[in-house]
Amino acid sequence: MTAPVFVVDEVPSAKTFVLDGAEGRHAVSVKRLRAGEDVVLTDGRGRWTEAVVEAAEGKDRLVVTAGPAQEEPEQTPRITVVQALPKGDRGELAVETMTETGVDAIVPWQAARCITQWKGDRGAKALGKWRATAREAGKQSRRVRFPDVADAASTRQVAALLAGADFAAVLHEDRDCDSGALASAELPTAGDIVLVVGPEGGVSPDELAAFAEAGARPYRLGRSVLRTSTAGTAATALLLGRTGRWS
Repeated sequence: MTAPVFVVDEVPSAKTFVLDGAEGRHAVSVKRLRAGEDVVLTDGRGRWTEAVVEAAEGKDRLVVTAGPAQEEPEQTPRITVVQALPKGDRGELAVETMTETGVDAIVPWQAARCITQWKGDRGAKALGKWRATAREAGKQSRRVRFPDVADAASTRQVAALLAGADFAAVLHEDRDCDSGALASAELPTAGDIVLVVGPEGGVSPDELAAFAEAGARPYRLGRSVLRTSTAGTAATALLLGRTGRWS
């Protein structure tokens, strides 16, 4: 079994280190780690180190000996999913599964047909949940570079993001859409890939027009129509396989 991952503010290098606070409590009281077991410490931004547990102290202090610090480079092409806001907790589900799959960045999108609205304190709280979900899913899936979860974007901001991408696509539910299947699209070998996942009510004609002007074409995934909370995960998996990142 692979070593569990814990997040630290700064990755130690070749020295004794005490993991405390919430992460230390989880390691000692939940994972019940003991001397001699392996762990991985990471800042979630690609820097990490392997460490060996020396002792567990109290309920929330884990003493470890860290090895040399290492750096995991960003993988390419970089995959960003623009995720329209789903209803209820399906947003956290989308973030969790996309993170586990290997997405590099997630942009929450307040689409015209979204039922959910992120406003004021409610919006800040929802964004915090998305970011916390990405962090926990990153740890669970043994990642050392967690996906960036951006501030909620407007349609104009999404269009600007699409305009700067090396490949931009809007996932479309129409099986007969002009651009065809994402599985057969010509993909770049480097740079940025940006996918747009619309809300349950679909992407509006005005939004499709704005995205088309920015260079994003509509593509379908398959013959069945996926929910907004699962489409991004399926598309990410498809692209990771096609670009060789899952080789």
